[in-house]
Amino acid sequence: MMISGKRMGRPTPGLSIGDVSEITNVEVHTLRYWEKEFDSFLHPIRTQGGQRRYRTQDIETVFEIKKLLRDEMFSIAGAKRYLARKTKIAA
Repeated sequence: MMISGKRMGRPTPGLSIGDVSEITNVEVHTLRYWEKEFDSFLHPIRTQGGQRRYRTQDIETVFEIKKLLRDEMFSIAGAKRYLARKTKIAA
């Protein structure tokens, strides 16, 4: 799945934080917080103007973090450990 946004006729890679908030049903301020807390796993690219652009893998990570924290009731520290183990296994 290719994700891109458009602004002033120029394609930009990824979706804005507002779009991702709508897609994932996670508030914008929470996405910003998660970006800081899960910086090893969630790192949307930045435009020259500093805006976040979420790629497909970033959105998948947001859904995974949301599942861990809200559905499976992991703490943030526990979710970080889980994601680190998962990343280590995949490498």
